[in-house]
Amino acid sequence: MPPQPTPIFLEIEGLTKRHDHRAALDRVSLAVPAGQFVALVGPSGSGKTTLLKSINRLVEPDEGLIRIDGRDISDQPVARLRHGIGYVIQSIGLFPHMNVAENIEIVPRLMGSTEDRAAELLDLVALPADMAGRYPRELSGGQQQRVGVARALAARPRLMLMDEPFGALDPVTRDSLGSAYRDLHDRLGLTTLMVTHDIGEALLLADRIVVLIDGRIRADAAPAEIVSNPDPDVRAMIDVPRRQAERLAAL
Repeated sequence: MPPQPTPIFLEIEGLTKRHDHRAALDRVSLAVPAGQFVALVGPSGSGKTTLLKSINRLVEPDEGLIRIDGRDISDQPVARLRHGIGYVIQSIGLFPHMNVAENIEIVPRLMGSTEDRAAELLDLVALPADMAGRYPRELSGGQQQRVGVARALAARPRLMLMDEPFGALDPVTRDSLGSAYRDLHDRLGLTTLMVTHDIGEALLLADRIVVLIDGRIRADAAPAEIVSNPDPDVRAMIDVPRRQAERLAAL
């Protein structure tokens, strides 16, 4: 018997969002199978963050629909929808007056759960248990971002949305955290959409790369395929890490 195709977990059809007379998203359609890691890339203002925020209803589109696991998100209460979605952003957004454990546990608490998962989640993101009592100001940028990932996972989401999650970190920490998150994605069976401006990061981490330019999808392929995309705007983006590698080799 041939293998069965992986079911579609996230489905976006004809999504359009206008800001004044400009379309931030212009009839975007995308189908993401369960368990896939998708990188959204493109120049600033291309609609990447708007697309991400439409999925957890931080932005309400003008047209189109989004289904998660077959259910139209517009039919669900916003709070319930977001409980099933992990959201990680570049600025992290930890509460400065709460310690690490409290920052992690606030998500399940808001859902009415008394389950204490702070120690488990700290271990999951490779932070020591004694860090639970520290405050965000006492952590490095990389440690704060690990706590942000732990908090996003606290409600056991199946879908993770990540908006430039490692963009403010130094290159070594960024590389380490990217690889660590990819391992978590695989181990936990997550479906991930990650916005990044780093094309090299997208090529190395993602199963699939979606290129947004002027609110439209201009390319959608696996990393090995997208490097030979003939679209000149897409090639200009993909050529950046290639040229950097060539210059490094020349040194």
